[in-house]
Formats: sequence, structure tokens, C-alpha cells
Amino acid sequence: MNASERRQEIIELLNMNSTVLVSDLSKKYDVSEVTIRTDLRLLEKQGVLTRFHGGATKIIDNDDIKSFKELQLEERYQRFIEAKKRIAIEAVKQVKEGDIIILDSGSTTMLIAEELVKLKHITVITNSLTSAFILSDNSDIMLLICGGTLRHKTRSFHGKIAEQSLDGISADILFVGADGIDAQRGITTFNEGYTISSVMANVAKKVVAVLDSSKFGRNGINIVLPLNKLDVIITDTNVDNKYQQEFAKQGINLIAV
Repeated sequence: MNASERRQEIIELLNMNSTVLVSDLSKKYDVSEVTIRTDLRLLEKQGVLTRFHGGATKIIDNDDIKSFKELQLEERYQRFIEAKKRIAIEAVKQVKEGDIIILDSGSTTMLIAEELVKLKHITVITNSLTSAFILSDNSDIMLLICGGTLRHKTRSFHGKIAEQSLDGISADILFVGADGIDAQRGITTFNEGYTISSVMANVAKKVVAVLDSSKFGRNGINIVLPLNKLDVIITDTNVDNKYQQEFAKQGINLIAV
């Protein structure tokens, strides 16, 4: 196989899997990782893919990006609403009395807030203005808000001040959403500046990703959390069965409701 044929196969692999890894391609084609990086660099110049450390992801269609990046929180709330409600109900089953919960921002986590507000004797820490407003209705919930710079589109706080507010926190569980999930890269977003999710994961004993099935196989530009940070993924029953096996191999429990 010559270099041109190899690069064409790499494009086909990207179309099937969205993401490729340098190490995997090096073994598959029995060439050095330097050669594979050269292939990926040339394909990136052609506008076929975007490289990241250790691999590459296919270029996302502009309409695909627009469908996520430009949606306000209220619009995202309405997408796949019934599936998200089931996911939220299932997520709250992970919570017990006395738990300290971190709730990241997002449309599905906002629905989790609507379920958590029915509980008593829990502590919730969130960077979501909307979730905080929902939870403030219950005086039996201790509510802590991560201050910082407000991102108006998502009505959530980010930046160093928000991250520093988590210093010294030890939480039982984190609920986190994302724009996409991939078996290699983890959960991803089309937005920038989501480092607070990583800080949240570092102070939580259990990390639960809540994602409807439309997010599977979809690759955002930036990584929210790598897979090794996830303990549980909750999704809906429309998810492809192959993901159950893929994530089980990595020690992640996938629950479909």
C-alpha cells in the first residue's frame, strides 16, 4: 500500500469512527508514528481533519456545529426533552440522603436540578445560574454557587474564580453533560473554556455523565473529560448497543433508560 492509498483509508476510517489515534494507525499500517503524523498533517492541510495530541478527528460540518454551538440554553432544553427527562430521573437514583452533589451546567443537568429539588438533606454545588434558581426553592437543600464570569449563552459561571471556589471541596458525585462522546477522546464540547468540569471531576468520588443518544459518536472541538474520569454514563435506549461493550471494556457502567 502506498502513502496515497493509506491516507485514503484513514479518511474512510474517520468517516466511520469520527476519530483515529496515531498509535492505532501505526500498528494497522505497520509504519512509524512519525509517518502517520505526517499523513495527518497533510490531511489537515486539505481540510479533512483536525489533529489533537495523539490523533485526529474529522472536520465537523458547519451545520453540525451550528446546531449545538449557537443554541441558547432554552433551545437545548427542548431538544430530545423526553429522553433527557428519563435520564434525569435515573440520575437522581444515584443520590442518597446526606450526599454532596456537584451539578455542572447544561440542559440535561438542569433537568436533574428539577428532580433534586424534590429531595431533602443534600448539598448541591453548581456553576449553573438556572439550576441554582430551581434548587433555591427548597430550604432543605444546602446550595453553594460557584461564582465567576457568567457565560450568558449557557447561564453558567466559568473562569478562575469559579474554579477556585471548589478548593477544599470533597463531593460524593458529579453530574456532567456534554455536546458529544467518543470512545477514544471522552466527552467533548463545541465551546471553549470548560476547564471547570475537570476541576469538578477531581474533587468528586463518582463522575456520572448524562448524555442523550444523539451525542454518541459526535465529536466536539474541545475535551470536557477523558473517559478515564467517568464512572457511569446515563443515556436513553436509542443508543447503539456497541457503545455498551466499548465502555464496559474501560470499566464504565452505561445505563440506558
